[in-house]
Amino acid sequence: MTPFERAVQTAFGSGGPLGGATEGFGVRDGQTQLALAVARALEQGGALVAEAATGVGKTFAYLVPALLSGQRALLSTATKTLQDQLYGRDLPRLAQALNVPVRTALLKGRASYLCLHRLDSAGQSADSGRSSARRMLEKIGQWAGVTRTGDLAELTDLDERSSLIPLITSTRENCLGADCPQWRACHVNLARRQAMAADVVVINHHLFFADLAVRESGVAELLPTVRVAIFDEAHQLNETGIQFLGQQLATGQLLDFARDLLAAGLQHARGLADWMLLAGGVETAARDLRLAVSHGRASARLRWDGSAPEGVDPAQWPRSLQRLHDALSACAAPLDAVSEHAPDFARLAERAAALTARLQRFAEPCEPTLVRWADVGMGLRLVESPLDIAGKLVPPGVLTRHSSEGAYPVSGQTTGAAERPDAWPSDTDAKAGQEHCRAWVFVSATLGDDERLTWFTQPCGLQDAEVLRIGSPFDYARQAALYVPPHIVRPADTAHSAQVAQLAGDAAARLGGRTMVLTTTLRALRSIGDKLVERFGSDAGIEVLVQGSLPKRALMERFRHGGEGGAPGCVLVASASFWEGVDMPGQALQLLIIDKLPFPPPGDPLVEARCRRIESQGRSAFADYSVPEAAVALKQGAGRLIRRETDTGVLVICDTRLTQMSYGRRLLAALPPMRRLHTPTEFDIALAELARG
Repeated sequence: MTPFERAVQTAFGSGGPLGGATEGFGVRDGQTQLALAVARALEQGGALVAEAATGVGKTFAYLVPALLSGQRALLSTATKTLQDQLYGRDLPRLAQALNVPVRTALLKGRASYLCLHRLDSAGQSADSGRSSARRMLEKIGQWAGVTRTGDLAELTDLDERSSLIPLITSTRENCLGADCPQWRACHVNLARRQAMAADVVVINHHLFFADLAVRESGVAELLPTVRVAIFDEAHQLNETGIQFLGQQLATGQLLDFARDLLAAGLQHARGLADWMLLAGGVETAARDLRLAVSHGRASARLRWDGSAPEGVDPAQWPRSLQRLHDALSACAAPLDAVSEHAPDFARLAERAAALTARLQRFAEPCEPTLVRWADVGMGLRLVESPLDIAGKLVPPGVLTRHSSEGAYPVSGQTTGAAERPDAWPSDTDAKAGQEHCRAWVFVSATLGDDERLTWFTQPCGLQDAEVLRIGSPFDYARQAALYVPPHIVRPADTAHSAQVAQLAGDAAARLGGRTMVLTTTLRALRSIGDKLVERFGSDAGIEVLVQGSLPKRALMERFRHGGEGGAPGCVLVASASFWEGVDMPGQALQLLIIDKLPFPPPGDPLVEARCRRIESQGRSAFADYSVPEAAVALKQGAGRLIRRETDTGVLVICDTRLTQMSYGRRLLAALPPMRRLHTPTEFDIALAELARG
């Protein structure tokens, strides 16, 4: 064991410095095992993929080696909420406990920071004309005068879904860069400067891939040079990455352009062009394009294998694209004529050209290695994407233990911890001519259902990485039970959602709330939610919370405090993002109901393309793609129930295929080893025990 590994082991040992870092800290073999594996990766270089089940303490397991190593590190998480937790709570606490002087920085995407320049003109937008919007803009203006970071997370009463956010934040497309009159005071630039000078930078996966996409385009990079990159909640990397490594054209982008065009024209060049006509032309063409695709469809993801998306008139489609092309082209000459009046116009001209080029790409056939589709919702989004991020995530050669390539991502003007004389020496330092090896660490509670974690490693191109799996320290057989109701019809039956709602309502009434229902579709969400609202609408003792009725943060807070201080107990019905990243320890959540097995949607173009590729290789798409996807999603959902050693609860999966189909054994094996409840009577007894507390 090297001196560095011994230092890491000591930190996690009995009587070590971590005892004072967190209340209730105790020595956990799995946590120490993971920390030592991370330490070896940091010393030797290469890639480590580690699945650490709930309760292992993976956050401390990678933070401690990162801090003790003295190497410059990039920490990437799945969400901005996790970023804030790492930066505001975990890193300061550990740095103090370990007595490690370290400079940390928090860096988010542009949409998280107030843009002072756009705030100045936000009041001219039609979206800000409502009295409630005007009042919020006044609050934002007051906050803008006192905030040091410009991070919108400080505005707790600003709804994350607010239409004001695009008006007061910038994008890479509309940022004026060095020409902006607020360039020196820009909060994004301040955050980047702090990141460039820091030893540990906390980002999120979206920002990482946004930077990767920018670097591939030849534009200046956003992130600093580091020797170590650690990805928490790594199971989201592939799906996040393909969003940024493909091409997208959305009606929202077009409408934003039209709005900014009109605002800049009226503010800086009124009367020099018919800005209302130009902006209106782009808006009309964008809305016509959406109507050409989405007529009669409320929400869908449409295949696009030919010249037009599925179900779209192949003769009308090119005409709609051409009208949009003409509307964007009509803006070029007027913008060029007034380019000297304000820097906004030069940037608008560049945006118009970029949108036109992207539009032209979607007018041409899709490359055979990519998949193309149209997302229809409140707007229209044209998407062209790779099937995975293999070959993009880790540069060639990084999996070789003694690679001498440079650090991720690029050279930067910083003096990070990797250059400090007190940094722990690694084996590679002793080799003449060898630089520090890049270390890539990928950690999550859920990365696959087989020993090699191929669900994660294959699409990420990490088949040669070191793989580690660490089980949970929880006593699942004592703390939790699994029940598959034998009487509920299969999901294909129209009565399925009604029966799920009936079971959830009966159980929640006995528990006084403390129930979460996770659905696999929005249709089931609405159906089950409506039935539970109808059942408990007049019951002051039970409150039904349905995803979409409030921001996610507000829903989680209300659910977490349900039943406290005389407040009604809560039933939360949710889908999508609530399957992960939801932490409800204690008695707030004791009954978790999953409506059906979360297989990937069969009509999804991306799913179909991936299945075709697997079938072309002579493999089974169902066994090698659909079942592993369902297993991972099921593990993520089930992981919401037991979060601490003292938690107890029941997991109900309302899908008899889990016990009746041959693939059910594989899905059951992916779940924590809970005790099984086989009959309604056993389920009733378990509920009674929970109700007694």
